[in-house]
Amino acid sequence: MNEEKYDVVVVGAGPAGSITAKTAAERGLDVLLIERNPEIGVPVKCGECVSKEIERFVDIDRRWVCAGIRGTITYGPDGTKVILSVEGAEEVGYVLERKIFDKCLAQEAARAGAEVRVKTQAYGVVNDGGYAKGVYARTTAEAGIRISADVVVGADGVESQVGKWGGIDTTLRLADVATCAQFLLCDVEVNPEYCEIFFGDDLAPKGYAWVFPKGDHCANVGLGIGADVSNENHCARDYLNAFVGGKFPNGKIIAEMYGAVPLSGPVYETVANGLILVGDAARHVNPITGGGILEAMQGGAIAGDVIAKAVQENDFSKRRLREYEKRWRKEFGKVLKAGLKTKNIVLGLSSHDLNRFFHALEGEMITKEFSERALLKEMIKRNPRILFKLVKMMF
Repeated sequence: MNEEKYDVVVVGAGPAGSITAKTAAERGLDVLLIERNPEIGVPVKCGECVSKEIERFVDIDRRWVCAGIRGTITYGPDGTKVILSVEGAEEVGYVLERKIFDKCLAQEAARAGAEVRVKTQAYGVVNDGGYAKGVYARTTAEAGIRISADVVVGADGVESQVGKWGGIDTTLRLADVATCAQFLLCDVEVNPEYCEIFFGDDLAPKGYAWVFPKGDHCANVGLGIGADVSNENHCARDYLNAFVGGKFPNGKIIAEMYGAVPLSGPVYETVANGLILVGDAARHVNPITGGGILEAMQGGAIAGDVIAKAVQENDFSKRRLREYEKRWRKEFGKVLKAGLKTKNIVLGLSSHDLNRFFHALEGEMITKEFSERALLKEMIKRNPRILFKLVKMMF
C-alpha cells in the first residue's frame, strides 16, 4: 500500500469541502482534497437556489448563475399565495449551475495551493491512539493508499461515513430525512423572476415541491417528502411525476436527480480527535428550507481557519478543534435550531391548519434582507400563536 502525507485531507469536493481546503491552503497548510466521483459537481443533487448572502464568501461569476431572482412565491394547500421580496431590491438571490459552481470552488482551492484529486474514494479512517490520522483510499489506478494527515475533514454529504469511522454517531432517524426527486425541465412556462414553493399533503407529504427558474424556459422542478412516509408505493419520484404531469404536461425532462437531505438540525458533535465534519455531513442544513449552501461555505471557512491554528499549535485534540463547533453554533446554529422548530410545527399541521397558517401570511412580505432569518422573523410576527415557541430561541 502506497503512503502519502499531508497536513489536512478533505473528503468530498462540494462547497463545504472546497472552501475548507481553500482556507487551509491559504493559511500555508499542505492540503489534499479528494472526490470519489470522476467529475466535481456531477451528479447535481441540489435545487441550486441561494440568496445573495453568498456574496459574503465568493465574488459572483455570471458563468455559474442561471437566473437572478426577485424573491419567492409560496403556495399553501388551497393555493393561498405568499410573496417574499426585499424592499428596494431588484435581485435578491440566484439559481446556480452547480456543475460549474462546484468546479470553480475546487479550482479556487487548487489556486490557493491545495492538491485536488478525483476518482479517489475514502474507505476508512487511519486511527492512532484515539486520533484520526488520515484516511485509507482507493483509486482506479491503485489498489489502496494510506493518506496520513494531522486532521481529517468529513465533507462527504448526508451519507457521511467519515464521521462514523472517526467515532461520531451520525445516524439519522427517518423522520429527520427528506427523500427528494428533481427533474430539469425545458419547454416550460414558469415565472422567470421568482422561485415557487408548493405545500400540501397530497402533493408532498411532510415536505414541499419547488419550481426554480433556470432561464430559457427551463426550470428545476422537484419535491421532497419525509423519509418516514416514503415507501415503494409512494416514493418521491411518484409524487414528482404526478406534480409535473399536472403542472407541466408538455415539459421535456433533460435530467433527473434523486437524493436525500438531512433535516435534523445540529443534533450531534461535529468534531473528534483529529477530525472535523462540515456541510451536510455536519447536518448544516436549514430544516425548514432544506438549503445548506451558505452554511456549508461559512462552516468550511471556519473549519479551515481552526485547522490552521491547530497545526500551528500542534494540537489536534477534540478540545482544540471544538473552537470550530463553538464558532459555527454562534454564527448560524440558532437559525438551524429555529428552522427545526418551525419545520416540526409547520409540517405537523393538518391540511386545514396548514391553510390557516398560510392565510395569516397571505399577500406580500417585504423584508429588509432575503435570508432564512428574515423569513423566520416575519413568520413569527404574522403567526405569533403558532410560532410563539420560536421567540426565545431567535431573540
